[in-house]
This record gives sequence, C-alpha cells and structure tokens, in this order.
Amino acid sequence: MTGRERYPERVATGGARDGGPGPGSAGAGGAPVDGTARPGAGGDGPEAPAAWRGPESPVAWRVPDALSARVPAEQRGSGRDDVRLLVSRGCAVSHHAFRELPGQVRAGDVLVVNTSMTLPAAVNGRVGGERVVVHFSTRGADGRWAVELRAPGRAGVTGPRPGGPAGAVVRLPGGRALVLEEPLGPVAGARLWWARTPERVPELLRRYGRPIRYGYTERDQPLSAYRTVFATPSPDGSGSAEMPSAGRPFTAALVAGLVRRGVLFAPLSLHTGVASAEAHEPPYPERFAVPAATAWLVNAVRAARGGDRAAGGRVIAVGTTAVRALESAAGADGVVRQAEGWTDLVVTPRRGIRVVDGLLTGLHEPEASHLLMLEAVAGREALRLGYEAALQERYLWHEFGDVHLILPDEERDAPNCFSNEW
Repeated sequence: MTGRERYPERVATGGARDGGPGPGSAGAGGAPVDGTARPGAGGDGPEAPAAWRGPESPVAWRVPDALSARVPAEQRGSGRDDVRLLVSRGCAVSHHAFRELPGQVRAGDVLVVNTSMTLPAAVNGRVGGERVVVHFSTRGADGRWAVELRAPGRAGVTGPRPGGPAGAVVRLPGGRALVLEEPLGPVAGARLWWARTPERVPELLRRYGRPIRYGYTERDQPLSAYRTVFATPSPDGSGSAEMPSAGRPFTAALVAGLVRRGVLFAPLSLHTGVASAEAHEPPYPERFAVPAATAWLVNAVRAARGGDRAAGGRVIAVGTTAVRALESAAGADGVVRQAEGWTDLVVTPRRGIRVVDGLLTGLHEPEASHLLMLEAVAGREALRLGYEAALQERYLWHEFGDVHLILPDEERDAPNCFSNEW
C-alpha cells in the first residue's frame, strides 16, 4: 500500500508505493502536474472523472490496524524475502512464502521491474517563523520541483497544511531556500506547488533529507530500507519520493534463483511523486522511461507464444508503477516501443490491459485507485476472492507487508470468473 491511498497521518521519514504502496502505484497516482504548466505527458490520457471520487471497491472491507506491517520484514523475521505470497490464478487462491516465487512462475516469463531509486525526500524548513517539512515530489523538465509543505506535529507526525502562498520563501538547511511559484492544479486547496529550488537538490537531499514515513510505522528506518535490489541511480539525481515497494522483498539470491529457472528480467523506470495522505486524488503524470531492450524483450516473448498464454512466457509486472510505464509505451496494437517522458495514463477496467499478463503487488486499501488497475488485470470476482482470503489469513498490509501475485487462469476448461463491470 502506498501514499496514494489514505493514511490517518504521515511522519517525515518513510514512505512507499505499489502497496505492500505506493501510493503508488499506482493505479496510479504520483507526481501531480498542472495541466497548464505540465512538463509533458504521454499515454492515452487520464480516464478519471473531473470530480475524482476514488474507485468503487470490488469488496467491502476494512483493514484492521493489527494488519499493518510496522517494521521491515528483516526486523520481523530472517530477511527481506521473509514475507507471505498470496497467489491468485483466476479465481483460485493459494498461500505461499515469498521465497517460493520461483515455483509460481515458469521459464520464459519476464518480470518487468522498476529501477527508480527512492530519495530522502523530506527536509525540514521554515516559512517566516513557521516550521514546516518540505516533501520534494518531482523534478520538472524546467528544473523546478513540485513540493508539498507539511505541518510538523508531536512525535514527528506531520499534518496537512494549506498550500502556498505564491512567492513564499521556504528557508532550508545549509542557508538555502526555495520559492513557491504556482500551484499544481486549482489554486484553492492546492497541495503541491511548483517551486524554484536551489541548485543541486539531490545534494541537498543527501545531506539533509530523510525518507518520507507514514504514521503506521513503528519507528524511523534507514534509507536503505526504502530501496529495492533493482534500484539504480539516475544521472540527474532524480528518483522516487515514495518507494516502488512491490520489488522490496526481492534479494540478490532470489533473483539468481529465478534466473537459473529461466525467468527473464526487464528494467524500466517510473519516478513516483508525493501522494496525498488525507484524501484520494486523481492520478497525476509521472516521469518514466522504457528502454529499447525492454521493449524488444517484451515484444519477443509475446510474439513467441502467439495467442496462447499457456504455451509460452508471460509478462509479469513487479508493481503498479511498472504496469503504468509499460502500458504507456504500448500502442493500441499491444506492441511496446522505446519511450520516455511523462505519462498521465490511468489503467482502469474500461481502458483494459494491452501488454501485461500478470502483476506482483502489495495489498491495497478499499478506496485506493490502485484497485482499478488490479481489477483490469484480474477481474472483479478474482480480486474480491483474493482480498477476502488475505483478510481471513491475516496478511500484512503496507510497504513492509506481504505481496500478491495475480496470474491469469490458463486452464482451458476452467469457469470464467472475469468481470470488469464497474
């Protein structure tokens, strides 16, 4: 689960995306960009209604507080991969340890992974005599950054703060400052603002920043806890404000085991932005890049199997962010092309899935926009059954929690439970 979803509080040291949180995933929220001042966009355009109200949940449920993963898996057990794996194959549900993932996939499958590196994106600041916490969300093409100002509270918990005003100077550590210039979206109540920032923001974050952390976590964690084994630095220092957390349980040993089994890995990047902790918002554009080699590999695997998914490799996205990037690079014919820039694509059941056959993701709360994407991949009934099983078996939610592998039902005579009505 991620910051795109609603949390009762946020503290300035930790965060996630893809669930288990982002928000990241997405379905897909991310780095908001004003329609009049956006640095660019791609994909098919957002399908969210003008008055965003969040998706209709495929099943009514509430996540008990006891099911929040409050510390990383390696502090609860023996390692990062010491989490549970819920597997949905169509409407069939089974329960596994994440270390059993190699037995749930097959030779020729492609795991598409997000290599974006999580940034220490929270920095203390002051506006006049007011203390604030600055969350650096997204670097724009013109060098400005989208930022959110939060109000610090007791015990490190931050709360919402009115955005702006335009022209406000935010003093930062080291004698630096940023200037708020214009809101992203409507002026009234705007949470994120474009800000003229000091040069070398990545250096500022390295020296004074910390991960964005949510209030359900038990304590501060080092930045390494919010980075995946796939993370690689960007040449310009860009990265994700919230962790693309579906890849978190992977270890180098597990990746090696998957490769020995004949599973392929395809990298791409999508830099996640700061999501709202208090209210659901429509997904916003985010920077992404799908390399030519990844596009070639995905297309080759799909072409080799023809129209029969049971006869060859499948394309399995690791995280909702990977789905958003890959589907943004695909044409209406399902062919993936090298692409980079900004995507405002929102994957919904109505839009459908063109490339992805399966998805590995965290567990998301019932009002999360991510569920639209999951429903597009799995179908409503399969998603309902999976989440009922997760609650019954007491799986753990949020970025340090358990994960969900959604695969197609490839039994040719199996009853069809797929429904995308919403």
